Amino acid sequence: MQAFVKAIAAGAILIAGLPAARAWEPTKPVEIVVAAGAGGASDQMARMMQAAIQKNNLMKQPTVVSLKGGASGAEALIYMKSSDGDANKLLIAYSLIYMLPLSAKIPFNWRELTPVSVIALDQFVLWSSASKPYKSVKDFVEAAKAAPAPFKMGGTGSKREDHVLTAFIEKQTGAKFAYLPYKSGGEAATQLVGNHTESNVNNPSENLEVWRAGQVRALCVFDKERISYRAKVAGDLSWNDVPTCKEEGLDVQYLMLRAIFLPGKVTSEQKDFYVELFEKVTQTAEYKDYMEKQALKPIFLTGRDMVRFLEDDDALNKKLMTEAGFVAN
Repeated sequence: MQAFVKAIAAGAILIAGLPAARAWEPTKPVEIVVAAGAGGASDQMARMMQAAIQKNNLMKQPTVVSLKGGASGAEALIYMKSSDGDANKLLIAYSLIYMLPLSAKIPFNWRELTPVSVIALDQFVLWSSASKPYKSVKDFVEAAKAAPAPFKMGGTGSKREDHVLTAFIEKQTGAKFAYLPYKSGGEAATQLVGNHTESNVNNPSENLEVWRAGQVRALCVFDKERISYRAKVAGDLSWNDVPTCKEEGLDVQYLMLRAIFLPGKVTSEQKDFYVELFEKVTQTAEYKDYMEKQALKPIFLTGRDMVRFLEDDDALNKKLMTEAGFVAN
């Protein structure tokens, strides 16, 4: 009897020493949904997360990046909304989740999804072609004002972040722009390099390669402080060398969230799995390297902190959209 008791006790010790089994984890490939076209910042971020998860063995199942940029991103939002309870789908969200329902009156509200985490903040830069003579915001604005026809400003989508920033540049400077919407920031970059547009307000990542190639010029960043990264990126220039637009006399500021959402009606165990997963992603070398190379602001918010952030960000975007006249009646 004593031997039996010892055996039971030994078994209990062994069991206690084993790692706790997960309450839930995916049993099939996980789809990372991108509400934009190929080559844009969201697509690039999805590929980084896919690589980080795979290289660091953070999840047993593979991930598949799914581009659903149709109807200016509405395709992705409606796809996620119609996927209630499916914890094998993740949305890389940005301010589209606030803006598109306002401008296009699509039947979508981010509160219908399940917030997982905010994993970065994205900045915007005013870019011009390196073949143009203007090398400062002042020169650029003066050239735009003096032009016989409105300067062509490229951007991603209509009545979205890039378009809103263009409207506020017009409001502050009195210059006029013809805004040209493209399917992605990558396409907007290509059009600028080809001199089909005079400027764009792409995220740093979307113009990174053409900046490195000396084909575009970074005039200013739409933030209250300079980008922190000091490593040389384009010739002898670092992201920190790009002045803020306010320093250049253009007081326009805007930051965009990069966040992860699940569909609605998933379980708390399913949400917790992804909160843990993306917290691990933010600790990987791939994430840290991507943050610096793409000039993103690293951040990790989840739970109540994330919801508070979303509510405040929603209100700000609604205000900007209303002032720009982009809210549909």
